[in-house]
Amino acid sequence: MSQLLNNVTTELAKLPGVGRRTALRLALHILRSDILDADLLSDAIGNFRHNVKNCVKCNNISDDSLCPICSSNSRNKELICVVENVGDLISIEQSGQYNGLYHVLGGVISPLDGIAPSDLKIDLLETHIQTNNAKEVILALPTSVEGETTMFYISRKINKYNLTISAISRGIGFGDDIEYADSLTISHALRNRQAF
Repeated sequence: MSQLLNNVTTELAKLPGVGRRTALRLALHILRSDILDADLLSDAIGNFRHNVKNCVKCNNISDDSLCPICSSNSRNKELICVVENVGDLISIEQSGQYNGLYHVLGGVISPLDGIAPSDLKIDLLETHIQTNNAKEVILALPTSVEGETTMFYISRKINKYNLTISAISRGIGFGDDIEYADSLTISHALRNRQAF
């Protein structure tokens, strides 16, 4: 195999969800495409990696120092949704069901992975709460021990601001079988039940 093809395949295989065979197919697709398209892809990746910024208010990724969500006048500034990462923010935005601000932590507390509260952007969250006179903080963090630990830590830290602290509903997902759900999921589902 060509060493150049091997190099590209090896780099593409480092992407999440991309195995060696898929990486090879992508590399061969790039090889078959117009050289201008390959250059555009390469330039877009390099430009993105070198020039993307973090919003100074919410830690979202942005082209400027302030992201479009924080700079929008149409968002509810009294509502802040705390998420683990930018992917979570994008998923919530795509639902079209939320019009407040966000705060991206950049992870969750995980002593086994060496992530302490000081590694997260919790101080920036407190500034965000004060600046916007937030009335509610929604904790939209993973349903894991680390996510629960982080929610508990944040709720204790921001309790002094006299605001509503809520968490997204947890429970049995649509199409899931109850018999395969763990006891914590079932517990959350029962506690967060709704009128039918």
